[in-house]
Amino acid sequence: MTDRTTRSDRTIHLPVAARPSIADIVSLAQLAEDRGYRRAWLPETWGRDAPTVLSAIAERTDDIGIGPSILNVYSRSPALVGQTAATLQELSGGRMRLGIGPSGPAVIEGWHGQSFERPLRRTREYVEIVRKVLSGETVNYAGDVFTIGGFRLRSDPPETPVPIDAAGMGPKSVELAGRFADGWHALMLTPDGIRDRLEDLRRGAELGDRDPDDVRVTLSLTCAVSEDGERARTLARQHLAFYVGAMGTFYREALSRQGYEDTAEEVATAWGNGDQDAALKAIDDELLKDLGAVGTPEEAREDLEKFVEIDGVDRVAVSFPRGAEQDELEATIDALAPEN
Repeated sequence: MTDRTTRSDRTIHLPVAARPSIADIVSLAQLAEDRGYRRAWLPETWGRDAPTVLSAIAERTDDIGIGPSILNVYSRSPALVGQTAATLQELSGGRMRLGIGPSGPAVIEGWHGQSFERPLRRTREYVEIVRKVLSGETVNYAGDVFTIGGFRLRSDPPETPVPIDAAGMGPKSVELAGRFADGWHALMLTPDGIRDRLEDLRRGAELGDRDPDDVRVTLSLTCAVSEDGERARTLARQHLAFYVGAMGTFYREALSRQGYEDTAEEVATAWGNGDQDAALKAIDDELLKDLGAVGTPEEAREDLEKFVEIDGVDRVAVSFPRGAEQDELEATIDALAPEN
């Protein structure tokens, strides 16, 4: 598989919400491969673990790239993340790309029972240690968070290097990606928001004495397509309300930075009071269009195009709302395929 960037390149961001079976997730990756998508990303939250599912995808596809859009930097050691990346690179025949990031306190403290401390520093050290592991050389590292040494990868290192992306929404996390990572995985950003963060990415690249064009930018975009446009918008509203209302302050702060402070506060307050209907009503069609590609096939393709055209975005990853059914996921993959 080649990985040359062109303006029409598109990837897929497989559903966070649990599908009925691993086979259902694999079938979405197979459909995406058939429709010309370049990579199948899988985030890891509190459902199925990403490496196991990605292994199944790698075994049952031929050309499509694979990768976790985010493995958090708390629940596994950086050495284990390096081992996992090397193993998936071998299994997939060189199709692996690794995404890491801190996630957020709700998941790290509430699910993994770890203290959400020094997220940026941990992410930087993970990038550096994972690179050393993947090199096959003996790893000796003395950081502020991790001190390790004396071991090297026991298996052969990957023949094809595994690029490492850092996920993040805030200015400092994006700057970190530009300074240390091979790419930045972005999410929940408006066109103006992504342009603002691209300035942070360029600043980080300059601090690292790097060419910003060498840092791959992948934008995960919430997409919902249906001949019944209102059904698609309802799914997108439910998805956005859940993340802003139930997943701590990160997503609320991200919306506020992009000019939607009143809406973010209204959604979070309503959700916190148990009034999910009010939280949904606070999200208007303008915000949905500003954050994703939602509606009928024609509407969604038009919305998608404005993100594809943003200078500095290398890949748009078609993502999905949590509540979408399998046939709705398949319809969205078809409608937004690169060939359309």
